[in-house]
Amino acid sequence: MRRNYVDAVRSVVGLIPPAHVLSYGDVAEILSQGGPRQVGAVLSRHGSGLPWWRVIRAGGEPPRCHGRRAWDHYAAEGTPVKGTPDDDGGGYRVRIGAARWFPSEADWAALEALRAGLAEAGPKVSAGRDEVEA
Repeated sequence: MRRNYVDAVRSVVGLIPPAHVLSYGDVAEILSQGGPRQVGAVLSRHGSGLPWWRVIRAGGEPPRCHGRRAWDHYAAEGTPVKGTPDDDGGGYRVRIGAARWFPSEADWAALEALRAGLAEAGPKVSAGRDEVEA
């Protein structure tokens, strides 16, 4: 995966404030490149040090296999959720309609700069696979 795409995804995730979320698809849409799986791949491989719990599945489910750890972050930040975690860390959802982040004008300026940088860098990251289109 292109390094500038990885950096752009990391930058978007770093902007999401506490108690707010975006879906994997939201991040890809903001960047006008890739798709939910590509964003997930970036976070899986390069998400260290980021608020990974603020990027969720479109239905409000926390990141796979991290439901219990994510729950602790949601509780500490006051993220709106529905339900409580079961023994496997599932059983609840983030109320994405209430928690979705809507960037400020200043945030949009930063996001537009990221998007422009990706467009100038060359071929787009395909939404169909984790590799760069030729």
